[in-house]
Amino acid sequence: MNTAGAQSVTDPLTDEIVGNIDLQYYGSVGFGNETHLQQLSVIIDTGSADLWIPVRCGDCKNQQYEANASSTYTDTGDPFNVTYGSGNVGGTLAHDTISIGSLEIDKQYFGAVTHVSSDFNDDPISGLIGLGFSSIATSGEPTFFENLIMQDKVSAPFFSVYLTRGKASGSMITLGGYDMSKAVGPLTWVPVISKTYWTVQFDGAVVEGKNVKGDLHAAIDTGTTLIYLSQAVASSIYANIPGAGPATNYDSNFFSFPCDSNPTISFLFGGHDFGLNMQDFNLGQDGDGSKNCIGGIVGMDDTFMEGFAIIGDEFLKSWYSVYDYSHGARVGFAPSVNNAQ
Repeated sequence: MNTAGAQSVTDPLTDEIVGNIDLQYYGSVGFGNETHLQQLSVIIDTGSADLWIPVRCGDCKNQQYEANASSTYTDTGDPFNVTYGSGNVGGTLAHDTISIGSLEIDKQYFGAVTHVSSDFNDDPISGLIGLGFSSIATSGEPTFFENLIMQDKVSAPFFSVYLTRGKASGSMITLGGYDMSKAVGPLTWVPVISKTYWTVQFDGAVVEGKNVKGDLHAAIDTGTTLIYLSQAVASSIYANIPGAGPATNYDSNFFSFPCDSNPTISFLFGGHDFGLNMQDFNLGQDGDGSKNCIGGIVGMDDTFMEGFAIIGDEFLKSWYSVYDYSHGARVGFAPSVNNAQ
């Protein structure tokens, strides 16, 4: 293995804050070769595996890739469509030189999208980079990070994500490395049980010292704001918080709890216990003047995906996370520097 040129690169991320919610995190990706390099903002998403950017998109309000300026751009003409939990995009499959910092892949496949749904049109963001496993890629092609590993361009086969709380700047993704200054304790490794999403075994929760049983496949997802569990497990969690119940002003998947309470909640992943920070769990009042606040654990109807959970940024703000392709694939969690401040 020739790792002479292998390195690690840190890409700063921006936290898009709406009200008191850390909505999503995005960073800069370079499109095109050095002569016509264009930097565009993309959502960093471990919960999908496609890269896409608007190209000649009539209804896109966001900054687009000026592909005609790139001598290395090729549109394959094959259709490209992705549907997300919220929103969808469509266009054709293309390839070009793609880079993050000094890490570069020639002929990286991505979606050159000519349509984005309104969810993606409101953002200060052009596109999205999927960092899940290419087994779920609509393109059928390796992801940018998988190509970096296969071409021996990164010094380690993992990337690490630090997410800030309530601060626009300071978040970061490190490709091929781990930034010890973002952690205040050791890494705990949890095996990946399905190389699709970064899926780990969810064994339940501990709420106010009481065990809540759960047997779910949990996707560790930087591209999701909140935490989604099956409706049954979510209900059981709130049943152990005194005064909690269905939210008044939201649909039946949302719950509220007394604003002045401070419940302790932790999740069990692969037999290890990981706490949730109440600053992230409390989403604010359930209506003006209400003494109840909305909880950040949301139920999901089993029709969506039976036995599935999505663990989003609300959890990851407390845990510096590492996504490792080696050792059979695993996710590492270290207590985030956020919780020491």
